[in-house]
Amino acid sequence: MRSGEAYAQARAEGRAALVGYLPAGFPSYDGCIAALTAMVKAGVDIIEVGLPYSDPVIDGPTIQAAADQALRNGTRAADVLRTVEAVAATGAAAVVMTYWNPVLRYGVDRFARDLAAAGGSGLITPDLIPEEGGDWLSAAEACDLERIFLVAPSSSETRIASTVEACRGWVYAASTMGVTGAREQTSSMAPALVDRVRAATSLPVGVGLGVSSGAQAAEVASYADGVIVGSAFVRRVLDAPDEAAGAAAVAELAGELADGVRRAN
Repeated sequence: MRSGEAYAQARAEGRAALVGYLPAGFPSYDGCIAALTAMVKAGVDIIEVGLPYSDPVIDGPTIQAAADQALRNGTRAADVLRTVEAVAATGAAAVVMTYWNPVLRYGVDRFARDLAAAGGSGLITPDLIPEEGGDWLSAAEACDLERIFLVAPSSSETRIASTVEACRGWVYAASTMGVTGAREQTSSMAPALVDRVRAATSLPVGVGLGVSSGAQAAEVASYADGVIVGSAFVRRVLDAPDEAAGAAAVAELAGELADGVRRAN
């Protein structure tokens, strides 16, 4: 399934889509697949498979710790693509969340072809802007992949317009300024940002950065098309005594969040 289709299916059910993230190779290759599969079974619609990177830009300490562990485990781009294939086999939509340098090193056209072959839906590229992404725009178009760029509260109307024009599938709205991480409260800037994005496009808008509970998921789902959760899932795995417990913990959180997105409407 493509992530755009997952958004449409959620909308048809009168709710927001639930998007969950874990870095590939964390806590191990098999442990990651077990956790992601548990998340899907518990109600996550779209999985973001993170490509671990040694020089993150927007990742907070929780995701940095997970990515560091994945890198110590020897996780490479090929392992990320194998993880995408495993997620796609569950029937959920799988997208890769990655900084741009690893894709350049792999080869843009090659990465696009291999991602499509693995059943991936597209890429979220937090440090790439459309004006500098010509190679990716062409490769994604050739392989029919979704292009998911980020907007933020600081984005101007001109920047939002140019970003959403380049997007395919959906738009990622970073609800806060700063790095990722679960927060006690969701961003007060997010509803206005979603309104600004919707004024520029009919694509679904997913909101990420900060959601960690069912109540917060319900709040975000009341105004956004998708609720994106990363650090809270990663934290559950980090705090678990073993991989089986980690999979059970993310399943419990996914169930709470899935209930939250359904309570909102």
